[in-house]
Amino acid sequence: QVQLVESGGGLVQPGGSLRLSCAAIGFNLDYYAAGWFRQAPGKEREVVSCISGADGDTSYADSVKGRFTITRNNAENTVYLQMNSLKSEDTAIYYCGIGHLEICTEAFDYWGQGTQVTVSS
Repeated sequence: QVQLVESGGGLVQPGGSLRLSCAAIGFNLDYYAAGWFRQAPGKEREVVSCISGADGDTSYADSVKGRFTITRNNAENTVYLQMNSLKSEDTAIYYCGIGHLEICTEAFDYWGQGTQVTVSS
């Protein structure tokens, strides 16, 4: 059974940093894209970032470019999201997902349970 376990969320002040982790259990991430998504109250889920399985190509939502960095460690079967210069508008539940293909597309097959990120003074 495939499980994605997210961690690293919490409460942080504006301008602060957090590092989210997504560990895949029962699934080899090596050849699949992985992504981070978020959903704020009253809003639809949106893609934050994606990293391909083969060459590690990355993509980011315009709202987080230059502040967030997605990485993966295939040996640890884990994907990370380093979030710097956090803003109140980054407050949301963050989810990781495993893509259907090796490259980043809109198709994701598995999801984690989500981790809350709250940016507030």
